[in-house]
Amino acid sequence: MKEEIYCEVIEKIIESIDEGVHFIDKNCKTIIYNDSMAKLEQMDKEEVLKKPFTDVARTMEIKNSTLLKVLKSEIPIKNNVQIYLNKDGKEITTINTTIPIVVEDELVGALEISKDMTQIQTLSEQILKLEETRENNIDKNKKSFYKFDDVIGESECIKKSIKISKKASKSDATVLIYGETGTGKELISQSIHYDSKRSKYPFIAQNCAALPESLLEGILFGTVKGGFTGAIDRPGLFEQANNGTLLLDEINSMPFQLQAKLLRVLQEGYVRRVGGTKDIPVDVRVIATTNESPQDILNEGKLRKDLYYRLNVIYVQIPPLRERGEDIILLANKFIEKYNNKLGKSVNDITDRGKKILRNHYWQGNVRELENTIYSSMSMMDDEDVLSDDIININEYKTNTAENMYVIDVEARPLDWIVADIEERYINEALDKCNDNVTKAAAILGLCRQNLQYKMRKYNIKRK
Repeated sequence: MKEEIYCEVIEKIIESIDEGVHFIDKNCKTIIYNDSMAKLEQMDKEEVLKKPFTDVARTMEIKNSTLLKVLKSEIPIKNNVQIYLNKDGKEITTINTTIPIVVEDELVGALEISKDMTQIQTLSEQILKLEETRENNIDKNKKSFYKFDDVIGESECIKKSIKISKKASKSDATVLIYGETGTGKELISQSIHYDSKRSKYPFIAQNCAALPESLLEGILFGTVKGGFTGAIDRPGLFEQANNGTLLLDEINSMPFQLQAKLLRVLQEGYVRRVGGTKDIPVDVRVIATTNESPQDILNEGKLRKDLYYRLNVIYVQIPPLRERGEDIILLANKFIEKYNNKLGKSVNDITDRGKKILRNHYWQGNVRELENTIYSSMSMMDDEDVLSDDIININEYKTNTAENMYVIDVEARPLDWIVADIEERYINEALDKCNDNVTKAAAILGLCRQNLQYKMRKYNIKRK
């Protein structure tokens, strides 16, 4: 590539990126100053380019310029938070990386790349204030909590999860809980806490998803006055949960760099507030949850292996609702009871067809989806006292009675559920043909009696 074309390409790249780029030569003159940097500092490029940087800096009242520091020391400064006033007097917060540029062993200048964090910083302060307000409100209005008695289910898989969780409550070890969205991870987490010796101390939950790293770090570890603009001395969640339990929900969404700081706290038992220098001892039991398979998040690099091994001392897996067929109606009845009170209804049963619809649904959103379905259905009812199939607004498989075969929408549900649906139908047909004689029905189906009885429990098939 010709040199002039190469230079033009580089110039186009510099002008197209969102980060501000500022390069000064060894004589402190600005050689490169892109549009993003001009917009950030509210400067006219012509007022900056080829002008002595010290004059420009004086105009914008930049304090402790990292460009000048690097030019003098020839030592890079990375991920530095800088606060200054732009030309219009507006306070700007940036994260800068500033490096010396050396060509053939000779210093030719200093380059700074700046990312505008002003909006994120403002948002961080607002959310921290909201978090403080929320905690105050929780203190005033006693927070409801869950115990193991609130976990509804008779299926073997959920019983296994409860058994492990109860053992976990007798220990102080960290716990990693895996379950799909809506399976009840926080319910299990609270049950572990309130069944433990820490039950008289705080249980605090924090979702790690959708928060900038700087904000999440401040919420977890606290802040020190002067650490950043508007910062005050505020204890983090580790300090607030001292002697209790801290639930880190969706740990797989925690920024990777922050995971290293969390690991240090878990190993050493100390936190250091953002902007502080003092180590504060904490005694906190940590429960972490993930809605993705631990193996998947490790393979995809979403979770540090050393943190995973530190968290996964006790492992609890919560089964999805589709694997808890015998629990669906139990849960549905529990939600009916709940929303009878909330909505002033008097629903006391579900029709057989309605139960079949509920049992056959895939429940991608798990228990939470089931609860929302019951809530939605009951909200649409008038004076009925039975929840019927025409009120339940979810898709189902329908039987084509004319041809005595299933009409299957292959895009509606996965293969294992289609197979299960057909299996349930043939078991019912065999039982009908044998007048509910399980031994004869098992022979027709080519199963042993015990295997057929297992499948009947699996599909909640009950015969008189």
